[in-house]
Amino acid sequence: MTIALPLSRRGLLAGAALLAAPAVARAQRGRAASVTAAIYPGAWEEAFRDHVAPALKRAHNVDLEMQALFAVDQVAKFAASRGAPPFDCFVLDPGPRATAVERGMFDRFDASKLSNRALVPAGLIDEWGIGCNAQVVGIAYNPKKLPRPKGYADLFRDPWVSRLGITGFGTTFGTVSLIEIAKIFGGSETNVEPALVELKKVLPKIAAVSAPAALPGLLQQGQCDITYTNTQTVSTLKDRGVDIEFVVPETGATTFLTTLHLAKGCENVDAAYKYIDTVVSRGVQDALQKPPYNFIPVNKEVALGRDLPMRSLDEMEKFVRHDWTKINPLRGAWIERFNREMAK
Repeated sequence: MTIALPLSRRGLLAGAALLAAPAVARAQRGRAASVTAAIYPGAWEEAFRDHVAPALKRAHNVDLEMQALFAVDQVAKFAASRGAPPFDCFVLDPGPRATAVERGMFDRFDASKLSNRALVPAGLIDEWGIGCNAQVVGIAYNPKKLPRPKGYADLFRDPWVSRLGITGFGTTFGTVSLIEIAKIFGGSETNVEPALVELKKVLPKIAAVSAPAALPGLLQQGQCDITYTNTQTVSTLKDRGVDIEFVVPETGATTFLTTLHLAKGCENVDAAYKYIDTVVSRGVQDALQKPPYNFIPVNKEVALGRDLPMRSLDEMEKFVRHDWTKINPLRGAWIERFNREMAK
């Protein structure tokens, strides 16, 4: 005779949980993970939506969510989050990166978690993050309108000065250009006074003083024919049919990196590393260097574009770099003074 013992409610629930466990596990395996990345608005956001997000989904079944924020806004938003990171990954230029490091906004970066680590030059990786795009800064000019300049000093002479377009310290490329101009007149990385003095002397002759975003349009429209800028802007204008060439100044080209970082305390660490690994992968880097994005790739297996002033990433070690821990404390005053004194 078999006696049926009464089941308690707890026993019923435990049994149901055991029966459901395999189905839950299967559902969890099929569910995509996700990562939230801060990204620059505009071309960066479009490029990452078109190329990074699909590649991340295919390779790792990770969904990419993006928050369109400029670098200073990323730092400000994280600072206001009070320990609850608003995104998993930063993307930053050197100035805001130095600020974020100083304020403890990053988790330590473990490059061993990247399958593509060996394909990125060692100099582009450190304890806080990894380069995802290189920038090279020099002089751009219209070869049909002007002779080829040798360096920054030519910008202050005829025939170049009357066709010159300038912008201030509001961007990384503008800041490093004006620092390099200051150096040729006796200044330094922390003393831009000589650059401002010389610019003020020729200000009546200069063709245009512009916001950074407007300067490419002025070059395209022929309102100015020479400026300091980066190779990405030159490539983009060439794609539009503008007559423009990039010149490495005789004092050397300047370079800086845009870098990716883990936000301090981010919850989706594994997905964040997969996202970063995808960004620096060969296929994605190759796609991002093509028009209309024109990024400089950081993956050594991707051939550099023929219009770049180097044949390999290793050559960038010879380019001029700057210490943003010294620049950051001074930059706000530089921006204010340029805007006040150079407005036309």
